[in-house]
Amino acid sequence: MSELNVNRSRTANARNDIITGGIVLAALVMFVGTGSQAVSNIIDTLTGVGGGADRTLSVALLLNVALILFGYRRYRDLSKEVSEHAEAEQRAQSLASLDPLTGFYNRRGIADEGTALIERSFRRQKSVAMLMFDLDHFKNVNDVHGHVVGDALLKTVAAEILRLLPSAALSSRLGGDEFACLFAYDKSAPAAVEEIAEAVVARLAEPFDADGVHVHISVSCGIAKSEEDCTEIENLMRRADIAMYSAKREGRNRWSWFDTSMEHELRTRNALESAMRTGIPRGEFVPYFEQQIDLTTGRLHGFEMLARWNHPTQGLILPDDFIPIAEETGMIADLSMAVMRLAFIEARNWDAALTLSVNISPTQLKDPWLSQKIVKLLTETNFPATRLEVEITESSLFENLALAQSTVSSLKNQGIRLSLDDFGTGYSSLAHLRALPFDRIKIDKSFVMSIIDNSESAAIVNAITRLGDSLGLPVTAEGIETQKIEERLRQLGCHKGQGWSYGRPTSVETTRRLLAERNLLPTSRVTPHVASDDDDLRESA
Repeated sequence: MSELNVNRSRTANARNDIITGGIVLAALVMFVGTGSQAVSNIIDTLTGVGGGADRTLSVALLLNVALILFGYRRYRDLSKEVSEHAEAEQRAQSLASLDPLTGFYNRRGIADEGTALIERSFRRQKSVAMLMFDLDHFKNVNDVHGHVVGDALLKTVAAEILRLLPSAALSSRLGGDEFACLFAYDKSAPAAVEEIAEAVVARLAEPFDADGVHVHISVSCGIAKSEEDCTEIENLMRRADIAMYSAKREGRNRWSWFDTSMEHELRTRNALESAMRTGIPRGEFVPYFEQQIDLTTGRLHGFEMLARWNHPTQGLILPDDFIPIAEETGMIADLSMAVMRLAFIEARNWDAALTLSVNISPTQLKDPWLSQKIVKLLTETNFPATRLEVEITESSLFENLALAQSTVSSLKNQGIRLSLDDFGTGYSSLAHLRALPFDRIKIDKSFVMSIIDNSESAAIVNAITRLGDSLGLPVTAEGIETQKIEERLRQLGCHKGQGWSYGRPTSVETTRRLLAERNLLPTSRVTPHVASDDDDLRESA
């Protein structure tokens, strides 16, 4: 009920009370003036004494009585209405401040109550801690088991959080799977706050039974405290939220205190995100190329395309700084297609024996139109599909294997080859090899780089190589940085590799000169050497 409607209702009730009161008062006055005489006449009539009842006075008496009864009944009805309105107002205020699913405060409620808690704690020389909890991968629960199970899980999680918090704590569900809790604590004992956060994180990592379904989840927690420069509830919530997302970036299933460096990182990230939104259509993201070598002959077999950002003021920015942002914001598809377009245009005039490998992100693989988009790009750039190899990581196959199968089959039908990237780091590699028609296996560089000093890595590389041979799948080893690693791979039967031992990823211009020197590029495509390659050689893979 809005405040305007409540005021209108109160005005109407007051007006009705005045009218009813006036009627009752008039009836009482008339009764006092005529009632005694009328009663006397009626008694005389009944006893036979006097001259009999005055008809007019009798009627007046009956009307007075009727008015009094009407007034009393109306008064009783109005009193009931007032009581119901008061209860309705109280319910409306309660609903406006509480989350109906968990019974916790909502965002509005926690803001009001939290402000009061901070003020009380400040007077008592105490601090207030805010713990922000966000369930990790909760969307998967709704997608796999449905919203009924998701809601049941949220109610159970809320009960567990409430059980582990101090009795005087304020608890809130801010929306979705995000919770916020506040409580006062002694400034000299922050460890007490950490113990509570640790207890909640540990409990939520255990299995839950939600509407008869066994569910495994975890939670990321951010902690902020009231300070001289943070006395408002909104600022406290913002800091706790920043700390919570920091905990997610560090691996989830953990808690993290807020510090000012996180705020600086957030501003930097937001600035990069904004620059990316304008930089992608401007063509600031460009392809770099890493050589892929035949380990038996030493011949250049092809290149893997990697993305770089030619920032107008910051210079060359590496993928580790912008790919996570592109994934989180959904810009990865546009970025990838823009860089692929430039790479296809450049590589279409290379020697016909050279292949080009491109990575497809997990986010892109969720797009049911991905294969059509790639084929359209090949057509527009006139790049042969048979020279393209699309690399898919194992981790991207977990969420929707059926969609991945459809996409892979569509690409294969166009003559595009498929490679399973980072092989050995997933959970069901053999199942993926059987379910999807891959043409190549790529061994993750974490195994290759430690093959000399780590016997387990050597055993894994050897097993993958033998598996590839038995399945008729060529194997490429990533991360070859020394001649010793190359020789060891050759001994194990690995026939193709890439890594810094053959040169770091290079720009279009540098790659073009490299191909010209090896007679793998038409002479008309050669670009004069106008600058040093030192800048290119500083880049990491």
